[in-house]
Amino acid sequence: MALLLKNARVVDPQVDLDEQVDILVRDGNIVEMGHDLDMPKGVERDLSGKVILPGLVDPHVHLRDPGLEYKEDIATGTRAAAHGGYTDICCMPNTMPVIDTGAIVEYVMAKAREVGRCRLWVAGACTKGEQGEALSEMGDMVAHGAVAFSDDGRGVQDAGVMRRVMDYASQFGKTIMSHCQDEALVGKGQINEGSVSTRLGLAGWPAAGEELQIFRDIELSRLTGCPLHIQHLTTARGLDIVREAKAQGVNVTCEVTPHHMLLCEDDIDETYNTNLKVNPPLRSVDDARAVIDAAIDGTADCIATDHAPHAAFEKAREFELAPFGMTGIETSVGLIVDKLVNTGKLSWLRMAELMAVNPRKILNLAPVRIEVGGRADLTVIDPKAKWTVTESEFESKADNSGYLGWELTGRATDVYVGGYATMEDGVLTDEPLHA
Repeated sequence: MALLLKNARVVDPQVDLDEQVDILVRDGNIVEMGHDLDMPKGVERDLSGKVILPGLVDPHVHLRDPGLEYKEDIATGTRAAAHGGYTDICCMPNTMPVIDTGAIVEYVMAKAREVGRCRLWVAGACTKGEQGEALSEMGDMVAHGAVAFSDDGRGVQDAGVMRRVMDYASQFGKTIMSHCQDEALVGKGQINEGSVSTRLGLAGWPAAGEELQIFRDIELSRLTGCPLHIQHLTTARGLDIVREAKAQGVNVTCEVTPHHMLLCEDDIDETYNTNLKVNPPLRSVDDARAVIDAAIDGTADCIATDHAPHAAFEKAREFELAPFGMTGIETSVGLIVDKLVNTGKLSWLRMAELMAVNPRKILNLAPVRIEVGGRADLTVIDPKAKWTVTESEFESKADNSGYLGWELTGRATDVYVGGYATMEDGVLTDEPLHA
């Protein structure tokens, strides 16, 4: 199929591109770029006023499949991803059963090929059952397509086990994605430890419970040479630790989430809104500012959503009993564009690095560049589109969003995977995924 995208601002830092240019696509690849292009036959789209980026990648998504499909499944989760503007996502292994064997990796990938609406990559568990004791079948999972390893949801507690995890992962050239949480310190913590937890009578979760494992895992990465990626980093001190390690040459990257940038512990009040109960918790307003600064200055390598869907009845419980996590994959682009890009804090080039370029590097995926010969995985964003976050907006099964009622300007309107539209003008298509 031939596709001509006209009159959009095209942004790709990999090829030093930021200008209005037409893009001609044939058979899934970009075959020509220029001005005033014409095409005798095919689909032509006028994208005036919109911005095209390399296809966005979310390296941290919970699809709940297998075993917890009442929360989300591969079909609904990838529909939500496409609706949010993503061409690629990486799913976490804390399912039921845990993704800790090649057979389960193959199940997820096979199901994605059948019902997926974006490219789906799989992170296998570091340890069997995410119990932090025996190593998972890492080689088998790599053979079946796993791109990284994580015990996300808990984190590996034993330093000796984590060293062995890194030793094995480094043999396969895979990154360890670390959920940094010292369970002995965190205990039964519900929200950030501080004045808000005291006022609301909720168990506190100290920042040190995250920071100590960040430091530990960086030292283990230094020891083993294994690439380390710190997931959902939330504290100013944690970011300082990463900055120092990077300056010393340690192979460490980190991600931040929109909710840890744009929400803080002060947003949790006497209504005990369980949609704001997340792991790790919303931190102080100073931490939130530091996280934004890290995205701007390059300390943070990428923006991930940690999309964590839950059923309504689960989040309707008392705060202490409700599960941790909020959805995020359908609001991320709108939040970043509205709060950071449109306000001039973040450039389109930097957004592309954080949400398209660097996540692929971290997951060791083939780069996607907007150039002749490049694969046509593209995300189109309307920076002036106004919308309100409501439950009816979501393609996800879940609506446990911390942003319900927020009015945003900017959202993804079109997504192309291999040159074929998965979303046009904000509406998902029925086009089979040509991945």
